[in-house]
Amino acid sequence: MATVNVYLTFNGNCEEAFNFYKSVFGGEFPYIGRFGEMPPGEDGKKVSAEDANKIMHVSLPISKETILMGSDTGGEWASNYKAGNNFSISIGADSRQEADKLFSGLSAGGQVTMPMGDTFWGAYFGMFTDKFGINWMVNYDDPSKVKPQ
Repeated sequence: MATVNVYLTFNGNCEEAFNFYKSVFGGEFPYIGRFGEMPPGEDGKKVSAEDANKIMHVSLPISKETILMGSDTGGEWASNYKAGNNFSISIGADSRQEADKLFSGLSAGGQVTMPMGDTFWGAYFGMFTDKFGINWMVNYDDPSKVKPQ
């Protein structure tokens, strides 16, 4: 069965926001990664110096069932940032097949921003905005491919 969590997007202050959330909820960040840690793109292009220290992904467990996740926006994505559209619903699927089914079904009539595919961090992942304007992320962490933290 898939899990559902909220994924927040910030315009450069993700780390500040998540440190605040951590002060309220408690707990620790099991992972915090920065854009500068990403490998170069297929075109060999690296992240800009301006974006290198921004948060690529952070997670904060709130309960056994819920994880608050987030990242900064940057580069080509920054121009689309608006308060009010800075969140996504993140689905954690139990298999590639479930991820494909959910992605295909929920994205019907919407706009795919990142098709499902294998990522450098070891997940099978995709993003889209559904036909109602809601942003979604679908993720499957294949135990044989996920990189240890």
